[in-house]
Amino acid sequence: MTERASILVVEDDATIRTLLEMALLGAGYTRVATVARGDDALVAVTRDKPDLILLDVMLPGLDGLALARRIRATPALAATRILMLTARTEPEDIVAGLEAGADDYVTKPFDRLVLLARIKAVLRRGLPVTEGVDFDGLIIDEAGRKATLKGAALDLTPGEFDLLVRLVAHRGRILARAADERTVDVQVAKLRQKLGIWASHIETVRGVGYRVN
Repeated sequence: MTERASILVVEDDATIRTLLEMALLGAGYTRVATVARGDDALVAVTRDKPDLILLDVMLPGLDGLALARRIRATPALAATRILMLTARTEPEDIVAGLEAGADDYVTKPFDRLVLLARIKAVLRRGLPVTEGVDFDGLIIDEAGRKATLKGAALDLTPGEFDLLVRLVAHRGRILARAADERTVDVQVAKLRQKLGIWASHIETVRGVGYRVN
């Protein structure tokens, strides 16, 4: 059950930090820890490997974007989910957060019930799919640069293959793209055509990018 997950709240505002802790405990999450600084959060994440981090962006010591990038660059923390919770609401801020490695992005002020629902959704997403694992009929051989779907080889261009690997390897996480980057849109469209019904796994996150579920 998701309520058994360990959650680290990283928030420098003491009032918000307390409200978040109370909301999580009230929702049945019993393994909740809090820190106020980004550098302290890095120590806690490395030591405790929480299932989910509620992460503010503007933090003392180490900002949230830098912390997210450090976490994503650490293989031992690959299973840790990151939900950014911040007052920065511009589209470029959201894209920056997702590109830094966030699984989801919630802006302040937030609705408690909506936030809890987003937390549960992030925790329920599957872990990254590894090479050679059958994912609803799709098997990727990254070393051989081949992909098969229900036993049939897929005729993919190098760019389409790389895109498919990125999407599947980070299942549940949004692959963000810049607002003017249309090449990805074209590749996704062609990839969907070649994947047939399997393409239903590729979700378009409007204005942000794509995600495989």
